[in-house]
Amino acid sequence: MNSNEKLEIDINCDMGEAFGRYQLAEDPAIFNYITSCNIACGFHAGDPVVMERTLLLAKDADVAVGAHPSYPDLQGFGRRYMKIKSSDLKSMIKYQVAALAGMASSIGINLSHVKPHGALYNSAADSLAESHTIIEALVELGNNVPLMGLSCSAMETAAAEVGYPFIREAFADRRYTDLGRLVSRSHPDAVIEDPNAAADQVFNIIKSKRVRTLEGKTIALLAQSICVHGDHPKILDVLKAIDDMLTLQKIKKQTWAH
Repeated sequence: MNSNEKLEIDINCDMGEAFGRYQLAEDPAIFNYITSCNIACGFHAGDPVVMERTLLLAKDADVAVGAHPSYPDLQGFGRRYMKIKSSDLKSMIKYQVAALAGMASSIGINLSHVKPHGALYNSAADSLAESHTIIEALVELGNNVPLMGLSCSAMETAAAEVGYPFIREAFADRRYTDLGRLVSRSHPDAVIEDPNAAADQVFNIIKSKRVRTLEGKTIALLAQSICVHGDHPKILDVLKAIDDMLTLQKIKKQTWAH
């Protein structure tokens, strides 16, 4: 690494993932630690009241806002793969992103990015066809909002093929496979529970552009944004450990959109 290289990173979190009587109480405190957020659009979580409340929290905290569309899977929190024909999936993506974009506009916010959620995210990471469907939906919406997705994945390749803006994302709280994919949540070690271990992974991604896999291999990994999942059982502890590490290492938290 060049000793003169300016070190900065966007810290993002999936937000607004409550709906109806189902509540996630930590959301307001999370905004103290992040620079961008991905707001659920109703298909895996979220409802109009939660969406607007989360948008207002983001505005007050000066945090960049992205849409977080999903397969239509409230029961499975969007983490179950669904085989949906391309034209239907495109309509679903447009519906979700347009809903959040409209609500955001009503309070003076422009969307900074779109990040697929859960099974849709993981499926698109390996599928050029599904990635192109997502990008086509965004193109047809007409605002050229960047796609945020897994670094070195089919999403990045698809975006490059059509010249669509793409944000490389890595994860603080998830283990990686040797192929650079996220370890399935069915594996007992898929989620990094220890806040300090999560902070160490973030440090290695930023400083060395590499990550250690579950199998023990070290692979290259480029990232403009680091995600911490909003439903992590120790979310605030993880964010604080990362924040302390960034301060110690003089790494600036800065949204990629600056």
